Amino acid sequence: MPVPDAGHAPPAGWPGRAPRAIVVVPTYNERQNLPGLVERLMAHEGVRVLVVDDRSPDGTGQIAEELAVRFPGRVGVLHRVEARGYGRSCLDGLRRALAEPVDVVCQMDADLSHDPDDLPAIVAAAGAADMVIGSRYVAGGRVVNWPLRRRLLSRVANMYIRLVTRLGARDCTSGYRCWRREALAAVPFDEVFSDGYSFLVEMLFRTARLGQRIAEVPITFVERREGESKLSAAVLVESVITPWRLAAARHAGRRRVRANF
Repeated sequence: MPVPDAGHAPPAGWPGRAPRAIVVVPTYNERQNLPGLVERLMAHEGVRVLVVDDRSPDGTGQIAEELAVRFPGRVGVLHRVEARGYGRSCLDGLRRALAEPVDVVCQMDADLSHDPDDLPAIVAAAGAADMVIGSRYVAGGRVVNWPLRRRLLSRVANMYIRLVTRLGARDCTSGYRCWRREALAAVPFDEVFSDGYSFLVEMLFRTARLGQRIAEVPITFVERREGESKLSAAVLVESVITPWRLAAARHAGRRRVRANF
């Protein structure tokens, strides 16, 4: 696991008890995958789930409600009514999660590409970091069932993001991640502008900009077995533009600091 910025003391862990975690799961047409995912998450002690459904026409929201009845007090459901979008769904879910009595707020996809068995390691790493990324691109990380073209696209995208934003993480686009509650609460949600999957890059960037300690632990990413990918041309265009918007914000901040001296 890479060591984050050594200029910041590591946060304290949770001596004597397991951390309380909530997992935010954004959904759109995931009725086939959601029950299996939630069942596996419920096997972990101290873990709660918040399903954020984006008005799925396939009835995912109703499936989520049935799971909430099946696992009372551990599964919650947020039905979004505003404009659809992955980033907006995640942001609404993270806001709601911060109101819960938890130590760690996690996020993962509903399509079973993120293995629930990796969650304990990610949560445990938050004992010494403010944000933890479940990473495909550190030692021990793997990608399963992706064609070579998709692997190359992901690798190049991460190189591009790191080059433009100066982020140090190896996997800037992983949607499997967690924050310590206080670290997430410090992120200025009202300034977040991304709607699509570039939301993941923006949240990482804003966390790093606050001086938070960021760590990565290896995961095995498996291409979805059921349902359809949510990637679109608009999402890809936003993903190209967002790193430059973030880099511009970083440079503007530096100019403001110099102007104060």
